Amino acid sequence: MPSIAFESLSSFAISLLSAGGATEEEAAVIGPSLATANLRGYSSHGVMRIPFYLDMLKQGDIKSGVELDVISETQSSIATDANWGFGRLQAGRLLSKLVDKAKSHGVAIGTIRNCAHAGRLGEYCEIAANEHKLVSMAMVNTHGAARRVAPPGGIRPRLGTNPLAMGVPTEGAPVILDFSTSATAEGKVRVKNIAGEQVPDGWLIDKDGNPTNDPATLYGSPPGTILPMGGPQAYKGFGLALMIDIFTGALSGGLCARETPITPKGNCVFIMLIDPCHLGGAEAFAREVSQLVEFVRSCPTKDGVDEILLPGDPETKNTSDMLANGISFDPGNWSKLVGLAAELGVAPPTAM
Repeated sequence: MPSIAFESLSSFAISLLSAGGATEEEAAVIGPSLATANLRGYSSHGVMRIPFYLDMLKQGDIKSGVELDVISETQSSIATDANWGFGRLQAGRLLSKLVDKAKSHGVAIGTIRNCAHAGRLGEYCEIAANEHKLVSMAMVNTHGAARRVAPPGGIRPRLGTNPLAMGVPTEGAPVILDFSTSATAEGKVRVKNIAGEQVPDGWLIDKDGNPTNDPATLYGSPPGTILPMGGPQAYKGFGLALMIDIFTGALSGGLCARETPITPKGNCVFIMLIDPCHLGGAEAFAREVSQLVEFVRSCPTKDGVDEILLPGDPETKNTSDMLANGISFDPGNWSKLVGLAAELGVAPPTAM
C-alpha cells in the first residue's frame, strides 16, 4: 500500500485533471480539494473521484469552463444554476457570494441546481469557520439521480445518501459535523468495491432485502441499497434525508428523487451562512461555544477510553498523521489512478 505526501498527491491530482480536459482554474481548485479530502480521512471524496469526473467530462455530463448563473437574488439570498460545471468550483463561487451577504445582513442562504458532484461538504464549513468566522450549514441531494437508500422496510432505493454538514468557529479548530444520512456514504462503498474488499455489517442490503457485505450488490440490476442511518431507528436518518431532498432539490428549482432521472448524476445544493455578530454578538458566541466545548470534553470516560472526541476531531487527527506519514492507498484504488495517469501521460508521484 503506497503512502503519498500530501503536496505530491495534490500536484498529481491537478495534473490528472488538466490532462483530462479541465481548465487551469478548475484543476487548481478541484485537485487540492480532493487531496485534502484524503488528508482529512475521506477517501470516498478524494482523488478516487478523478477517473469518474473525467469520464463524465468526456461524456458531456460535466461541462468545463461554464459560469455560475444567477436565477434570482435578494440581499440575503441567491439561487443559482451551475450549468453542470464542476461542483467544487461552482459551490465555491456560491460560498464566496454568500460570505459577503452574511457579513452585511447576518444570514445568507444560497442554492444551486444543475451542479456536478460538489465534493466534501465539510470543506465549505471549514472555509466559512476558519477564514470568515461564520456558522454554516450545507446539504445536497443527488438531483433526482443516483438513488442509493431504501426507506425503512423497503428493498429498492428511493433517495440518495443526502449528506449534511454544519460548522462552528472556535478559538481553536472549528467544530465540523459532516455525515451522510445513510449508514455510509456511497463513495465508501465504491472504494471497497474497487479495492475488492467486503463492507462492514449494517451498511447494505441486497435486492431481496437481506443483509450483505458485498459492495458490488449496490451496483447490480436490480440494485441493492444502503441502509438509512439510525439502525433500529432508521426512520430518523431516512426522515432527515427526505427533508434534505426537499431543501436542496425543491428550493433550488432543481429535482428531487424520482423514478426516471432526466439529468446527469450531480447535486442540488443548499448552503446557509450565519454571522454571530448580527445575533447574540461575537463575544457571547465565542464564550458560550468555548465553555460548551470544554464542558463536553471534561466528561468522565469509561475504562478504555482516553478522551472525548467532538465533531471534527477525527479529521484533525487524520490530517496530523497523514501530513507526517503520507496518505495511504489500497492497491486497487491506486492502480486505477496510475492506469489513468498512463493514459494521460502524467507521471505518478513516488511513495514516501
